Amino acid sequence: MKDGRVILVGAGPGDPALITFRGADALLMADIVVYDRLAAREFLDYIPAGAERIDVGKTPGKPGITQEEINRILIEKAREGKTVVRLKGGDPFVFGRGGEEVLALLEAKVPFHVVPGVTAGVAAPACAGIPVTHRGKASCVTFVTGHEDPDKPVTDVNYEALAKTGGTLVFYMGVKRLPEICSTLMKAGLPGDTPAACIERGTTPLQRSIRGTLSDIAARAAEADIQPPAVTVIGHVAGLPEELDWFSRRPLHGKRVVVTRPVHQALGMSWELGLQGAQVISFPTVEIVDPPSWRDVDEAVMRLDTYDWIVFTSVNAVNAFDERMFKRNRGFWDAPDLKIAVIGRATADALKNVEPPDLVPEDFTTEGLLKAFRERHDLMGKRVLLPRSSIAREELREGLAELGAEVTDVPVYTTRTSTQSDPEVVEALARGECDIVTFTSSSTVQGFVEIVGREAVEAISGSVTFASIGPVTSRAARDLGVPITIEAEEHTTDGLVKAILDSVTPA
Repeated sequence: MKDGRVILVGAGPGDPALITFRGADALLMADIVVYDRLAAREFLDYIPAGAERIDVGKTPGKPGITQEEINRILIEKAREGKTVVRLKGGDPFVFGRGGEEVLALLEAKVPFHVVPGVTAGVAAPACAGIPVTHRGKASCVTFVTGHEDPDKPVTDVNYEALAKTGGTLVFYMGVKRLPEICSTLMKAGLPGDTPAACIERGTTPLQRSIRGTLSDIAARAAEADIQPPAVTVIGHVAGLPEELDWFSRRPLHGKRVVVTRPVHQALGMSWELGLQGAQVISFPTVEIVDPPSWRDVDEAVMRLDTYDWIVFTSVNAVNAFDERMFKRNRGFWDAPDLKIAVIGRATADALKNVEPPDLVPEDFTTEGLLKAFRERHDLMGKRVLLPRSSIAREELREGLAELGAEVTDVPVYTTRTSTQSDPEVVEALARGECDIVTFTSSSTVQGFVEIVGREAVEAISGSVTFASIGPVTSRAARDLGVPITIEAEEHTTDGLVKAILDSVTPA
């Protein structure tokens, strides 16, 4: 049996993109992930499918698992020979009780590593346009917990010293005690007009911030109903111009955008939506699996040199066909006269390291490809290989045949409705907690309707905006009762993001 170990990973302040490379690598190696409330749930999409997941999250004011029980889980799982990732919000050693956990592991003689993380006390103010240090305003910063062990008879925080230290004070987890904290600091001599700010859910699309002074920030926070997790910044840096708050000025800030594409294909699109401020909700409605049989594909691969053209309509088709050629020890070098046509820039990019395409129409649609063939290439009597999805539409095959081509249509993958859909997203849609749902293909629409249900789609149509990558997808959506109000002019994921941005940006 292999030796077990525990890796304490700082997940960062809320935005899953702020985890470190080393922390992400640790997740990929995990046999077990033990995660808490402040570690973004999106991380669970990227851990190995067979990894065990253990939720030990604690919600303030509610009974939950004890620290001793968490320590026991870490020790027992590691002793089973497992690689255990303890995923903690922020940094494990900044008010995260990581020190208690490694002491328990040390006593139990369990090997451990620590991967530091970005802490909320720096990141949340930065996203609110507040640098915790600034020349002429703050040459030091002090991090303070606003939520001490309730069993302690007296506080460990020396408020008199804090009031005299100068610089910036950053309080973690102190929203409920904010009136007491502010009052104590003023009694200790810190002026009531000292600038202050509260930042809720910092670095996430749900971030909110309010500003005031030491004397009124508690009342302002209560009026705005600021909730944990939040940090409070007290000091002259909180008085810098609010125009420095770049984060909440992004065009999609606060928008909840559902991405229905498979996770591994949606990373670029999700990343760009996140950069624009959206809360991206991954909800893959389709999954890509092998075709019912490889017989026809293998036959086409072995006779590749007998074809004049091969046409790829998707990245999935390129990847599946290339993998099959590799397994049969074949390649495009076996057919030096073969020409390649593709639909879409992404499909063309997927071929860059294999064989550059000969024909990429400007209009990324079936109609655009057929038009390009009519205008530039004579297909009369030509043999065309069409590797694609087993449920692809017939328009392309029929159109090529009408141009005189002899078409061999072979399924290299199957698209089916996802079997791993998250019921929490379905519930969030029903509650009106999502703003935009994106579709990148007809199959994603069909999968969405099958998972959510036609009646539910009709019920949410008034509160949700549906966005489509292009006219073919839009047509399929409307046929299924899904009203499309945003359609990309350029039929790519970049074009879809641009269309969404245009819809929320005043002309």
